[in-house]
Amino acid sequence: MESTKKDEPQLRHVETDVLIPKMMREKARERCVQHVEAFSACCKDTGFFMVFKCREENAALKECLTRHYHDPEFFQECKQEYIQEKLEYERTGIPTKSRKQKLPTSM
Repeated sequence: MESTKKDEPQLRHVETDVLIPKMMREKARERCVQHVEAFSACCKDTGFFMVFKCREENAALKECLTRHYHDPEFFQECKQEYIQEKLEYERTGIPTKSRKQKLPTSM
């Protein structure tokens, strides 16, 4: 089945400008994990002087994150994932975070 704009649900302004970019930030941090870890380690090791000593790690992290933020395919990927989560919520009434938690085995 071919997906067209008519098949997609209408997204509100807050969804396209806030919620989907938030998802993009979270996923970009996962994809840039080596840069995040390098920057975090540098900050821990240098303490107060991290502003000066971690410039290289910070620049690499920013470059990695920015590359993902400006990738139209990545935006579409996150948008489709958001739409699927929204449709699942409308179908079940259970938020994504609650669905991902393990259900108790006994009641």
